Amino acid sequence: MASQDWFEKDFYKILGVTKDVSDAELKKVYRKLAREFHPDSNQGNPKAEARFKEISEAYSVLSDKEQRAEYDQMRAMGPGGFSGGRGGFPGGGAGFPGGAAGFEDVFSNLFGGGGMGGFGGFGGPQRGADMTHRATIDFIDSIKGTTLKLNFDRGGAVQVKIPAGITDGQKVKVRGKGQPSPNGGEPGDLLVTVIVKPHPVFVRDGSNLRVTVPVTFVEASIGATIQVPTLGGEPVKLKVAPGTPNGRVLRVKGKGVESSKGIGDLLATVEIAVPSHLSDKAKKKLEEFNELIPQEDPREDLLLRAGLL
Repeated sequence: MASQDWFEKDFYKILGVTKDVSDAELKKVYRKLAREFHPDSNQGNPKAEARFKEISEAYSVLSDKEQRAEYDQMRAMGPGGFSGGRGGFPGGGAGFPGGAAGFEDVFSNLFGGGGMGGFGGFGGPQRGADMTHRATIDFIDSIKGTTLKLNFDRGGAVQVKIPAGITDGQKVKVRGKGQPSPNGGEPGDLLVTVIVKPHPVFVRDGSNLRVTVPVTFVEASIGATIQVPTLGGEPVKLKVAPGTPNGRVLRVKGKGVESSKGIGDLLATVEIAVPSHLSDKAKKKLEEFNELIPQEDPREDLLLRAGLL
């Protein structure tokens, strides 16, 4: 943008907002106007195309905190200073806080370090604004990785590569797929926030996966070999040792989350399944069994530690 534009263009008026507009409201207004005047929706309408560029230019400046502050500062100077003197201000910027040096600092920051060596270096192409998007993926895709195809109103599909091991809420950046530049500069980026659907069986725990595995009372008592599901693969056999208590965690190596740091494990938590209905014959057998085992109170230690014994 040429330096004169900073004085001559009222970006707030272009977007129809006040000077104290919030970032959220500014974005909301911009999106509404951009949809209305986007060239894809107004093909063959040069006025709409010019209006879209004007809107994009205004938002590009006002949506950037530093540029907005510098724009407000320069607009506060007034438009009359570009006709004479060094850089257009009488006395080489003597009326500017800090004199010519202070004036040059503002322009150096504003126009990318061009200093006062001539207006030809001012107003270089601006980078387009970034776009944000939320995408929901399946749990297994967050572990194994996938590629998403996103379609946008502005036309065209964007391929987004989701890396293996991505976590819920993590962002993926796709360079150059944001808003186009208003004046021939680089486009902005697309920032995709990934939402991971919960899995009905597996839960992620860092680089490990957790699963709860029911076992019968008999299996836990005398031992057994059981099948345990894995994520996206065949079940594995797991040995339950005799006398395994409820809640014990059994580890399956190398069946967790794969990342640059290695592969995690599958952690299977034993949950003893108690039958809800027993026949009279089964109840009698259990009573006979109870008479054969040591008569110990499993809650004795608990009461002792609670100070009740």
